[in-house]
Amino acid sequence: MTNQSRKQRVFSGVQPTGNLTLGNYIGALSQWVLHQEENETIFCVVDLHTLTIPESISPEERKKKIREVVGLYLACGIDPQKAVIFIQSHMKQHTELAWLLTCVTPLGWLERMTQFKSKAKKQESVGSGLLMYPVLQAADILLYETDLVPVGEDQKQHIELACDIAQRFNHLFGETFRLPKAVIPKQGARIMGFDDPTTKMSKSIAQEKVGHAVGLLDNEKTIKKTIMSAVTDSKLEFSIEGASPGVLNLLTVYEVLTQTSRSEAVERFSGKGYGHLKKDVFEAVMATLKPIQQKYHAYNKDPGFIESIVVSGASKITPLATKIMNNALKATGMGQ
Repeated sequence: MTNQSRKQRVFSGVQPTGNLTLGNYIGALSQWVLHQEENETIFCVVDLHTLTIPESISPEERKKKIREVVGLYLACGIDPQKAVIFIQSHMKQHTELAWLLTCVTPLGWLERMTQFKSKAKKQESVGSGLLMYPVLQAADILLYETDLVPVGEDQKQHIELACDIAQRFNHLFGETFRLPKAVIPKQGARIMGFDDPTTKMSKSIAQEKVGHAVGLLDNEKTIKKTIMSAVTDSKLEFSIEGASPGVLNLLTVYEVLTQTSRSEAVERFSGKGYGHLKKDVFEAVMATLKPIQQKYHAYNKDPGFIESIVVSGASKITPLATKIMNNALKATGMGQ
């Protein structure tokens, strides 16, 4: 990939842990598909980030999940002819750049990160990798002269930190890194849990709690049970006035998947019981996930194809990653 194209460059990635959820699809993967039509796009499986809590996944499961995520990228519509798909650990420049960025990142910046404080509370012993995770994420982004990073609202702080780190490096060593910008979807950026609509739908929570999320590879029976059991409120009929977080969450899912406006959705469900809303959400979810699952299982039958995609992807972006890494080293007075 060259730097001569004037298209904006988009970078994003997903950790291969847990099961990708409907929230991941609405907030990330479906948005990536739109970006690949008009921008230069790079999508990564960020497997190195899974080591921040090393006991959370076994090596065998990690290997399986990496392949699964690549397959779901493809099944959700990421086209390897339009976008680069690769695995983070296949590119040594990510960890090399992360070290340079670590050395210019004040400790206080990392300790204030919301996700670190949240995750650290759940661990008996906190590894340094959990603290340094945002620096590796910054390296992921800055390594490819990224313009736009499509993320959910919960990742906005991380993109802002990446900009702060880049600016500090540029101040110390001269202009080296392009400053990225977070792109948050106007609708569906924060899909909430069906069991607890005050908590964002999460892969990790879904591993522990049945009914929290719809997984992209869940069977129809499980999906129906999850949606029909979704938390709403004590009212008997739908009304947008004073609608509870659970009702609004279901409404948002319906609107996004059916490309329906809020006014159209309100007109459709007003005065009807919540069963009608849940039934229509279930049908919209199945209409979305059935073709994805069919494509995924087809891709999964050919491991060689998936391997060829990530090998080709890494090959395409190696020249760019090498250039940026060398520029960073030269700026500090190192490298060749």
